[in-house]
Amino acid sequence: MIPLRSPQEALGPTAVALGSFDGLHQGHRRVIAAVAAALPPLIPTGVSFWPHPREVLRGEPRLRLDLPTEKLELLEPLGIRQLVLVPFDRELAALSPEQFVDQVLIGKLQARQVAVGADFCFGAGRTGTVDTLQQLGAARGLQVQVLPMLADQSGRYSSSRIRRALAAGRIDEARLLLERPYRFRGVVHSGRGLGRKLGWPTANLQIDGRKFLPREGVYAAWAWLPHGEPMAAVMNLGPQPTVDPEAPSAVEVHLLDRSLALNGEELVVQPVRWLRSQQAFGSLEALIAQISADAEEARQLMARDSGAGIGVAEAPADEQGDAAEQQYP
Repeated sequence: MIPLRSPQEALGPTAVALGSFDGLHQGHRRVIAAVAAALPPLIPTGVSFWPHPREVLRGEPRLRLDLPTEKLELLEPLGIRQLVLVPFDRELAALSPEQFVDQVLIGKLQARQVAVGADFCFGAGRTGTVDTLQQLGAARGLQVQVLPMLADQSGRYSSSRIRRALAAGRIDEARLLLERPYRFRGVVHSGRGLGRKLGWPTANLQIDGRKFLPREGVYAAWAWLPHGEPMAAVMNLGPQPTVDPEAPSAVEVHLLDRSLALNGEELVVQPVRWLRSQQAFGSLEALIAQISADAEEARQLMARDSGAGIGVAEAPADEQGDAAEQQYP
């Protein structure tokens, strides 16, 4: 797997793809492809800010489609050789466009080539545009490539659009926009055993609080241990309105027709289809009957699903592109 590095640790000289790259959709991969073919001694490098600028400047929590460690395995097959996270703080936000280019891109990253999306903004007050970057680059011998936005009949490809699809439970739409399955992972921890008492034992997952999760509800899903085989499952994401209406939202996964000791293990989950929302049932018997129906529906869906394919699709062959998301709000 490619390394995750700080700016001080980055190997150079670099060809930099600069952007948030959250979700690594088609537009992001256009920007990445522009530097992936860079010739030695340039090192194709993905560069993002962490945390997201809006978290620092506006105090807005920014959940991620892909956490940094997840990006590593997604970027490697695209030709990137290192991912550099630039710590975003108010000191960095106060840099002028000229200072950012001189101190960060050239000074720390030893950049010789930079690719960004057409709506990229940078520098204090977002005063730097792609035109600014090209002008500064030309004066410093820094090659700058700007990739146009990529859109379809429903609008531009963006991380926000993917989030909206997931928030609505439209897993197929998110998969099409990502050109890969949406997944998350968590460590299995001991719950109160309520599912087991009902005859439907579940693996309760602790998910990184920075990870964006889809709409609450019941899902047909694939689940697997790292490097293991995918297993058909039914997942409940959200509260437990019948057995414990005061309990916080949780992620519970029941493996269909499998029984494994998973406590302490990391489990990868790939939602495939949203089945229904949570509801409060009048009795445990009614709840158990619904869980049985959910499991059967999930079992039939998963028998028809193509499986949990690993990997990232290559960039499309046309010449359209999408902007990397704006960095400085």
